[in-house]
Amino acid sequence: MRKPRDYDSELKALDDKAKLLKERRLHQLGELVVATGADALPVEQLAGILTAAVDSSDAAAKEGWRKRGAAFFHGPRKARGRAGSDPRGASQGNGDAQSAQRQDRAQ
Repeated sequence: MRKPRDYDSELKALDDKAKLLKERRLHQLGELVVATGADALPVEQLAGILTAAVDSSDAAAKEGWRKRGAAFFHGPRKARGRAGSDPRGASQGNGDAQSAQRQDRAQ
């Protein structure tokens, strides 16, 4: 005889996982705002920029924004807007000996 499934606990586990994923996404969006330097803008201006982008139907503009965003993630650090910030959440020096030496020379 098979053991009956506990649907309530499975549903709760899925709900907990969904909440965790939503929190992670929200945190990553906040990191992106900081990494791009957009945290220096007034909240109203940032909200206006984002809603204008969402409402835009200009395919050429959206493609330009996509390319600029791709360059932000794949380009050199200088193109990222803020020195020392990494949109993936890693610090500037990741703890290896070379980055420690570079930081010592910079001081």
